[in-house]
Amino acid sequence: MNRYDTPPEYRGANSGTIALDQRVSRVMRSVYVRMTLGLLVTALTALWCYSTPAVISFFAAHSAVMWVLMLVEIGLVLGISAGINRLSSPTATLLFYLFAVVNGLMLFPIFMVYTHTSIAKTFFITAGTFGAMSIFGYTTSQDLTKWGSFLFMALIGLIIASVVNIFAHSTTLEWIISGAGVLIFVGLTAWDTQKVKAMAAMAPDGAGGRLATIGALSLYLDFINLFLYLLRFFGSSNND
Repeated sequence: MNRYDTPPEYRGANSGTIALDQRVSRVMRSVYVRMTLGLLVTALTALWCYSTPAVISFFAAHSAVMWVLMLVEIGLVLGISAGINRLSSPTATLLFYLFAVVNGLMLFPIFMVYTHTSIAKTFFITAGTFGAMSIFGYTTSQDLTKWGSFLFMALIGLIIASVVNIFAHSTTLEWIISGAGVLIFVGLTAWDTQKVKAMAAMAPDGAGGRLATIGALSLYLDFINLFLYLLRFFGSSNND
């Protein structure tokens, strides 16, 4: 036997490992493609709303619609997350893109508050930061499980502080919340990437489509929230 040949007892293990790596890579590619398309749908929806005077007038006259859209968003996230194992892959994907549309309806006012240049700049900063942390989460051999527990508790605290500041109107607290939000979602990007990768490795055959959708939703939320918190630091007001 040639010394470079793989011994027979290892050939099955090697081919199994290669097949697993290929499956994980395939699922992760689908995650990033769906997430990117979701961001594109959100951006196009927001731009369409911003460029349509009738839509702006409607939201100005019916401000309560934003609260309805917020409840719809929460319902979609909970529905996709809780029902992912019962939903078909096409249905889960459709609900994800519906969520992206609703989020675009929620986010279009940022084009009225911040300059387009600062929004674009913040988007590229977010993309670079997100990409670096997602690569770290995908490639690191470190177990980030403890990160997840800490970051989840920090996220709960962030939500509580944000609600409190709705009534407190503290500029200092707002900056603290924004800084904490950036750190939390930077960490969540790495943790969610590693979690989705681990799920892809353990998922049964045929579950890749649904897993790609739930993974895309998780990373989409990380990206959007990171972008919004960074916008508070890098965004320039239209009124300046």
